[in-house]
Amino acid sequence: MLTGVDLLSTSQASALRRRLRNARVGVLTHACAIDRRGRRTIDVLEELGAKTTVLFTPEHGFDGLAQAEEPVPGKDSGGDEQLPGRLPVVSLYGSTKASLSPDPNDLAGRIDLLLIDLVEVGSRFYTYVWSALLAIRAAAAAGVHSVVLDRPNPLSGAPETIEGRPQEPEFTSFVGLEPIPIRHALTLGEVVTLFAERDGLALGAGGALGVVAVAGWERHRTAAAWGRPFAFPSPNMPTLETAFVYPGACLVEGTNLSEGRGTTLPFQIVGAPFLDGEQLAESLAELGAPGALVRPIRFRPMFGKHAQQICSGVMVHVTEPLLFRPVAVYTALIALARAQRPDQFAFIDRPYEFETDRLAFDLLSGSAAPRLAMLEDARVNDVVALLSPVDPVWREITGEAESRLARAAE
Repeated sequence: MLTGVDLLSTSQASALRRRLRNARVGVLTHACAIDRRGRRTIDVLEELGAKTTVLFTPEHGFDGLAQAEEPVPGKDSGGDEQLPGRLPVVSLYGSTKASLSPDPNDLAGRIDLLLIDLVEVGSRFYTYVWSALLAIRAAAAAGVHSVVLDRPNPLSGAPETIEGRPQEPEFTSFVGLEPIPIRHALTLGEVVTLFAERDGLALGAGGALGVVAVAGWERHRTAAAWGRPFAFPSPNMPTLETAFVYPGACLVEGTNLSEGRGTTLPFQIVGAPFLDGEQLAESLAELGAPGALVRPIRFRPMFGKHAQQICSGVMVHVTEPLLFRPVAVYTALIALARAQRPDQFAFIDRPYEFETDRLAFDLLSGSAAPRLAMLEDARVNDVVALLSPVDPVWREITGEAESRLARAAE
């Protein structure tokens, strides 16, 4: 299997290489975007003679040091951050919602081509795909061509794994800029071409957006079959197993339960000082969690929710990734936790991902319905049914993904 950056060094991308050498190039990437030899994309471009003039970075920054929702220094904080010895850096995750999209002054007249290579994890919550889409839209408005160096979906591209209803229109946000299932089985290139084409942007080398598609990817296989290391793309996404649970586990962010931040097992462990982990694990086992082993656990987060307190909860071990349904399992887990201690469980009401008028859990769910059902003490399976199933049309959209990439071939 060869990713987009791997293919840059092959004859397949010779025309793009020439273009990169003769154009002022802006690059949206981060340090975990590496080729099969472990070299960062930005270093590969230098080796190929690309004329890179500016580096754009997503949430967490170039080196992935910033925690979730932590502003990364850049233009909106008083001048470009400098990558030592290299390029000016423009952050696309600052302290305002406007910072999420490139400033027109950083595009028109400054670059001729925008190259994007970001490591994604196959969930609509993960913000990198939305950074890419916003950058592509801004580049198109400035008359700048964008090229995505695509990567496979680590959770697989199997249509039968799609899970989680698309958001209702009023619940889109930076954790889901466009309506799409939570676990969508698409690559970053497939997501952005879907919405770019819907927006009327022309695809291909002569249009607004081109894609260097992955070669030799078997869609029904996860990253465990790729024969290359999992380069963790953010501080709390340390392993492939974390990525497997994330499409469901991220829902915990909208509650006062700890999602394991501040531990070595973020998202795999969930709990709180007020929960009974033994009872929670037993209740979840009775409901069923195919493809996973769930066991009780006690842990102490070093930071984040319930920092320095002993929490009781559960740990989710994924045993069969293609069978496991993270949205269903974690929605049930949250509903059971609330049913166990309704007096202490709560949905957080602070600003979340630049949104202030809607609750974090509703933004993640894509609807207020699951939260309201829990507050009305609905049966757990009924709560899950509000969120986990997905319209079969999305399987058709996934099946058409490769033909869209063919239209976008760079």
